[in-house]
Amino acid sequence: MTVLADLEKVIAYCEVVKGNYALMAQSTEEQQAKDMFNNMKSDIEKHVQFLNARLEYLNENNNLNKNS
Repeated sequence: MTVLADLEKVIAYCEVVKGNYALMAQSTEEQQAKDMFNNMKSDIEKHVQFLNARLEYLNENNNLNKNS
């Protein structure tokens, strides 16, 4: 269960970071910085998608979660 809980924590943390990147992109007037923060936000969205897919896989395939 530790792996699942750790994944959930990392996903939540990534969502916070993603929000911070969006806020930073909105807060700056420099276009190059806006682009950088938006690119970083896009990158972390990909990370979150991967982590969510991994979490779903583990939930579906973890023998501890199956009722036998």
